[in-house]
Amino acid sequence: MTIKQIVCIGTSTGGPRALQQILPQFPKDFATPIFVVQHMPPVFTKQLAERLNSMADIEIKEAEHNEIVRNGTAYIAPGGKHMTVTESGSQLQIKLDETEPIKGHRPSVDRLFLSLKDLKDYRIITAILTGMGSDGTYGLKQLKQTHKHNVYTIAESEKTCIVFGMPKSVIKENLVDEVVELPYIHQAIMKQVD
Repeated sequence: MTIKQIVCIGTSTGGPRALQQILPQFPKDFATPIFVVQHMPPVFTKQLAERLNSMADIEIKEAEHNEIVRNGTAYIAPGGKHMTVTESGSQLQIKLDETEPIKGHRPSVDRLFLSLKDLKDYRIITAILTGMGSDGTYGLKQLKQTHKHNVYTIAESEKTCIVFGMPKSVIKENLVDEVVELPYIHQAIMKQVD
């Protein structure tokens, strides 16, 4: 079965706490893959994935190179590697690489978003959470230009952000469909998923 929608979450400072409030809320039958870019060094992303997985009904794991994407699984980009998503026949496949950091970040939210531009007939739900800087803004702008009405973006409200950098940047560029406080972000995502 072709997965026709995906969820992507980008975050940095304060992200682990935010992800802990979002990912474990998804029900066991959540039938959409989730891709997460959290700025973190190697090793820590695996520990984060394991900790979140122990709290959740969906599977949460550190992404692996060339793995085929499964519905209802959240993939966390490994620290020190970019994560991109490509179509492989009727399936999606994850690629990891160690090309140059983008704006100092590897993994980079921009890099993930730019890789999604080539997907055909997908609805892409994106959430930009707490974090310093503007990672995700450039990639999201390109994604929205390519996919027009098929990209829905949620930004975390300043009220609940530890650092209101990344969400502020996408809001300022008018790339956001909805600004939501952290406790309600998983509901906002669920509403967008068929």
